[in-house]
Amino acid sequence: MVHFLHPGFLPRTIVPPDAQKDALGCCVVQEEASPYSLVNICLNALIANLEKLCSERPDGTLCLPEHWRFPQEVADRFLGVMTWQGKLTDRTASIFQGNQMKLKLVNIQKAKISTPAFIKAFCHHKLIELDATAVHADLPIPDIISGLCSNNWIQENLQCLLLDSTSIPQDSRLLFFGQLTGLRILSVFNVCFHTEDLANVSHLPRLESLDISNTLVTNISALLTCKDRLKSLTMHYLKCLSMSKPQILAVIRELKCLLHLDISDHRQLKSDLAFHLLQQKDILPNVISLDVSGGNCITDGVVELFVRQRPAMQFVGLLATDAGYSDFFTTEQGLRLVAVGMRNHPLDLPVQFTASACALNLTRQGLARGMPVRLLSEVTCLLFKALKNFPHYQQLQKNCLLSLTNSRILVDVPFDRFDAAKFVMRWLCKHENPKMQTMAVSITSILALQLSPEQTVQLKEELLMAVKELVAIVKQKTTENLDDVTLLFTLKALWNLTDESPAACKHFVENQGLVVFTRVLETFSESAIQSKVLGLLNNIAEVKELSSRLVSEDMMKRIRSLLHSKEMEVSYFAAGIIAHLTSDRQPWLSRDFQRRALLQDLSKYCKMLVEEEGLQLLCDIQEHSEANPQAQQIAASILDDFRMHFMNYQRLPLCRMQFL
Repeated sequence: MVHFLHPGFLPRTIVPPDAQKDALGCCVVQEEASPYSLVNICLNALIANLEKLCSERPDGTLCLPEHWRFPQEVADRFLGVMTWQGKLTDRTASIFQGNQMKLKLVNIQKAKISTPAFIKAFCHHKLIELDATAVHADLPIPDIISGLCSNNWIQENLQCLLLDSTSIPQDSRLLFFGQLTGLRILSVFNVCFHTEDLANVSHLPRLESLDISNTLVTNISALLTCKDRLKSLTMHYLKCLSMSKPQILAVIRELKCLLHLDISDHRQLKSDLAFHLLQQKDILPNVISLDVSGGNCITDGVVELFVRQRPAMQFVGLLATDAGYSDFFTTEQGLRLVAVGMRNHPLDLPVQFTASACALNLTRQGLARGMPVRLLSEVTCLLFKALKNFPHYQQLQKNCLLSLTNSRILVDVPFDRFDAAKFVMRWLCKHENPKMQTMAVSITSILALQLSPEQTVQLKEELLMAVKELVAIVKQKTTENLDDVTLLFTLKALWNLTDESPAACKHFVENQGLVVFTRVLETFSESAIQSKVLGLLNNIAEVKELSSRLVSEDMMKRIRSLLHSKEMEVSYFAAGIIAHLTSDRQPWLSRDFQRRALLQDLSKYCKMLVEEEGLQLLCDIQEHSEANPQAQQIAASILDDFRMHFMNYQRLPLCRMQFL
């Protein structure tokens, strides 16, 4: 669990790409609710068409048009977007050769490029920052350092270098950071970095921030060399550390300039170093953030006492500890951290599963109402990405489904409704427990309204399964005479799915939906149920190939009786069904008398037609020389019916047609 003690502070090096500085030099994050910048939109378009816009060198690499020049800020962002999209390769990295691009802040995180490509593309620029975390094994850490040191300007001016290695090299040669004298920030997380390397690094004259997590360091005493300038130290999971706890605490006690300290560990190791540190009164007097995640024996009381003795503290990390449940802590920035974790570890199931639970808890019960739309959108999209990466992990799917029950997310937040509908419909057919089934049905009822008719058609298999399952639920509830919330949601879902969707209407009819709905009308008299049933039957009546299936004695009897309902919505839908069915004479050839009787029941609308001046409009349509012939035919049919059922009405419009 991670907690913020001050709403304006973000921990350690987590600085979003759209962060800016305010008048006081503090980091201000652009609101997720604001639109995407025009620069980013243009860069995305450029990257999507890079192969078309660039020429090809003899070696197969790409080259920008000669007259193109990118300002430094745009070039940095261009590279960052390419890296983020996974488009940075030996072939594309070559566009950064030469002087058309002027780079300062380089991000090649997770890039798959070779050493020669890295040196040619980036080592001639005047770099201030380089993020080379998790680069492919084709670009070893020693080669990165060697390439950077080949540029004298970089040696003196590179301020930030972030490294880690997904595969530890077999050779354990020393890493020569000593030439990079301008370094202020260095991260060697998961790198083959020894105690001797730490001694080398500690002499860097400007070093302020150091991350030596999961390295081969056995002794941290060398940090005393830079105790007067080190402000941030991260040493998560130092598995090779051979010092005793008093020795470690003695070194940390001397680091009086530290503002940020991370001594988090794996909970399985049951390390109590953090517990002993929290007991110290004369340690870390200026600390702002402290991460003790995974520490053993840590309680709310111990943490609260430590924090109260240091009023400047703004952040404390308590993941995988027994602390963090007191009202003393706040979690306003929690969802942003969840998004960072999900974004950085898309293929790590424990991270994605835990993050899905965190996202659920941080957005439930109205908490999402005050959160920016773009933040909610990003987290929701990351949840669906996790579903695609882990399609068989059921608890992850449950958490995602539960998140979608949030009305704020389901209605206001942008995400791929089509993918969501496919997921929810598949879940609906799993015959889960009744509570989960109700949630899936309610989500389906809302998502169905948000899909275009074209998208509904594309659902195909999912649509067929969903309609079949929903009809089965209605049948079960009707048999049990149970008019609960699940029945209402199911009727609404079927109504919305069949709206402007002939395919869904066909599936409904083929799965005995008309028989089931006739029983619903026989069993339940509540207007909320009747209106939803009639709404769906209206959708069936609009499909010419299916409308004749409604012309049965039982169905017509029910619809005709509901035409006289006191509930306006019920009578309105009943009238709509009759209007659709009687407009086509073909199904009524053998029962014209019944058709006339139904039309007679609609005569109450004739008065409304005249009083709302609709009759004059119909006359105008019939007489207009350029009116659509089909519209004229419908208008003539309405006027014929009007003459039949309302011929004694006195307020007739002036019309060439003779009614009497």
